[in-house]
Parts: sequence; structure tokens; C-alpha cells
Amino acid sequence: MLLAERSCWAPASTISRGRSSRGGRGAFGPRASRGAGPHRAKGGQKVVVEPHRHAGVFVARGKEDMLVTRSLTPGESVYGEKRIAIPSDSTTSIDVTKSTTEYRVWNPFRSKLAAGILGGIDNIYMQPGSKVLYLGAASGTSVSHLESTNRVANTVAAVEFSDRSGRDLINIASRCTNVISIVEDARHPLKYRMLVGIVDCIFADVAQPDQARIVGINAHPFLKNKGGVLIPIKANCIDSTAAPEAVFASEVQKLRAERVKPKEQLTLKPFERDHAMVCGIYERAA
Repeated sequence: MLLAERSCWAPASTISRGRSSRGGRGAFGPRASRGAGPHRAKGGQKVVVEPHRHAGVFVARGKEDMLVTRSLTPGESVYGEKRIAIPSDSTTSIDVTKSTTEYRVWNPFRSKLAAGILGGIDNIYMQPGSKVLYLGAASGTSVSHLESTNRVANTVAAVEFSDRSGRDLINIASRCTNVISIVEDARHPLKYRMLVGIVDCIFADVAQPDQARIVGINAHPFLKNKGGVLIPIKANCIDSTAAPEAVFASEVQKLRAERVKPKEQLTLKPFERDHAMVCGIYERAA
């Protein structure tokens, strides 16, 4: 049974304004530019916040549907995302002096995991208490949502090679108590073996021609048996001359060779072009 909380949007002084789009399972509007802000809704629109079937994720339903996660630092924006304040003791109006629960909009145009969830992914292999190894964390946009999604005794070990993005990641990790920021090449997992223990899931957004191998060399020392693997594949980064479908099929075979048993594959349209998300289970050698 879904539990629902009703509210209005918080005032403009609390929540920034911007463009809106349609929600649902892949039903968003035209693709936004990379520089565009997260999905926005009309000021004053009543909203119902419902738990998503993936634990720790919520859907804000109003004039537009949006994916959201709870904010662990109310009043603060991590990367300029929209925030929704839900009054804890009222279902009809917002009074900023009352106790509120704040949610952060999870923009699928800036997070491939959010795009996969909106696309209908069956299992993200993450839940409250999970330990996650995130390869290719970039500036930490998705990591900041994962930290709140898996907020009960979780750990998110976030690996990023770029020094510039790594600085942003470190800044986010300083505000997220359970995030371990690692500025290192994911091709050399032994360099951070002292920081990462056995994890429940690996999310690999490395966008490299050898990404299947990168997943394998991190799964072998860190991922538990039957642990989850999620890997968004960008066809052009693997082979720009081949058809995307052929690239995806080839990468699936490479993942099988790394003992990852694929369970599902879905497109990330309309949020990403020529991308597919492959999800599977890692099976350790007997």
C-alpha cells in the first residue's frame, strides 16, 4: 500500500524556478540540453509524494511527475537541483515555519541511473543498507542521490579519474557522511583496495572502450557472489562505426566472459542517445 503525502511547492525563495517536463516511465518531454536544470513544476501546484518500487526512491506526482530522493541536508542544493518541501503536519498547504520533509529532484538527463529507473529497470540491486562501488562518478550528481537512497548504514565508494571532477566529488563527499571519494583510475583497483571492501553492487559509468574489462577487474576483488552489476553502455565510445545494437550485443558477450550474467537490457531514450543499460548478476568462480 502506497503512503502519500500532499503539499504545495515551496516558495521561490526556497526552491528555484525553471522548465518543466512530463514524467512517468520514459514519458518525459523533448530532450533537454546538458546545461539545462532539472525538471521543474509550476509554483503552487499540489503534489503527492509516493514511494517508488525501488526502496529509497520516490515519485512526486503533480502536474508533472518527477523522480525524487529525500534530502539529507534540508535547505541545501547539491548541484542546483530543484527541491520540494513537504509539510509533516499538513496535507493542504505549506508553512515554512512548520516541520517539513525535503525531497531533491533526480534529473534523468544528468543521471543515467535515474534514466534507467524511469525507463522501467526491474532491479537496481541497491536498497537501504547496500554497499555500492560507483565507477566513473564524475562530479557526484548520481552519487549524492545514492547516498540518500541507501541512507541506512550504507557506503558508496565513488571512483573518478578526472582531477577536475574529482574535486567536485570530494566536495560532495564532505557533505555526504557515507560517501568515500576516490580520485583514481578504475583500471587499477588495487590502488584503492584499502578503501573498498566487499560491495553489494557495482555501477559502472566509465564510457571507455574497455569498460567491460574495467567492470571485471573491479568485480573480482570487490563484488560479492550474486552481487548486482549495472553498466550504461554508450555505443559511440565503444565503436563509432558499428550499429549501436551490434555494440550492445558485443559488450554483453564481454560481460559474460567476466562472469557477469546479464538479466535485462533497456534503452535510455529519450534521456540519452545510443545508450543502453545492461544489468546482471556476478557469479564468482567455484
